[in-house]
Amino acid sequence: MPVLLDPAQAPSLDELLAGANTQGLSWRIEQPGPAGGAGVNLPRVCGIGTLSGAGPSEISFLTNKRYQSQLLGTKAAAVIVPEQAIELLKPYGPLPFALVVSDQPYLLYARLAQWFDAARRPLPPAGVHPTAVVSADAHLEDGVSVGPHCVIESGARIGRGTILGPGCVIGEGSSLGPDCRLHARVTLYHGVTVGARAILHSGVVLGADGFGFAPDPTRSKGAWGKIPQLGGVRLGDDVEVGANTTVDRGALEDTQIADDVKLDNLIMIAHNVRIGAHTAIAGCVAVAGSAVIGERCIIGGSSAIAGHITIADDVTVSGKTGIFSSIAKPGHYTSVYPYSEHAQWQRNAAVIPHLADLRKRLRTLEKKSGGAS
Repeated sequence: MPVLLDPAQAPSLDELLAGANTQGLSWRIEQPGPAGGAGVNLPRVCGIGTLSGAGPSEISFLTNKRYQSQLLGTKAAAVIVPEQAIELLKPYGPLPFALVVSDQPYLLYARLAQWFDAARRPLPPAGVHPTAVVSADAHLEDGVSVGPHCVIESGARIGRGTILGPGCVIGEGSSLGPDCRLHARVTLYHGVTVGARAILHSGVVLGADGFGFAPDPTRSKGAWGKIPQLGGVRLGDDVEVGANTTVDRGALEDTQIADDVKLDNLIMIAHNVRIGAHTAIAGCVAVAGSAVIGERCIIGGSSAIAGHITIADDVTVSGKTGIFSSIAKPGHYTSVYPYSEHAQWQRNAAVIPHLADLRKRLRTLEKKSGGAS
């Protein structure tokens, strides 16, 4: 891949590791042997690449055994590897690249990628762009950067060091904690609270009305009357929300997204949903109103979560799975079923939970009758 830094700005491998956030990780550098020049200085590192694509000024990483065959042929200057890889490499003698041996190579790769991202994209300077509209009673703490054509309404509060990209709207009485990053065209309606260090990508909408309507026969047959949504939206610290994802405000109480939740692009979170800490939800998932999702859950893409159900902590849901009743135990849940005419689908679906028992009974009958098993 293209290098991320000009070679003149590139750090040496040890400088890179010292400058990156490696808190909680253990690592060590093993220098190239004679094939790479014994006693040579550590390489300067301009970027990060895959094992097959990295060049001689990049660092790569090995975290999946499926890619071990690419390790010996890589052109990378250095490779992050797990401890187990050392034994794998011993028979091949001196290597032409440095090794960074880590107890968590994938996380170390992520931390180095964060360092490169910050180095190649310096933060915008603090200040308010001349085209922005900021209410006189909005409160902006030190170091806030407000981009072109932003609107910050009455009573809004923006935490220290937070960055608003072009065209963001912060509604009346809403607040952002310190060190948040809002990309272009993020909208917070009124009464939305976002914690520290949030990342909100372009097109995110927090606090639109939940889908609440009551039948209103006083108007006409089939008519609907709007139920005002009086709650808000509350995001914890370290939450990331992907592009064009929406989180609706609660009907009476707040919709709540806990600390360190990660939401992908194009997700719909309905009113009064609660999502527990450290849960990750992939793209195109729909979560219906008043569902409660526990902590450390992983929800695969295009899944659907029914309303008014509860999902326990530590649940993994495979992609395209429909969850229509509560899940009380941790585990991995999957439901992918081809479409058919609805009545036929219902008849078939009723049999699915009993398939294993039916198979066992069928085999027993076959053995009794002398048929093939």
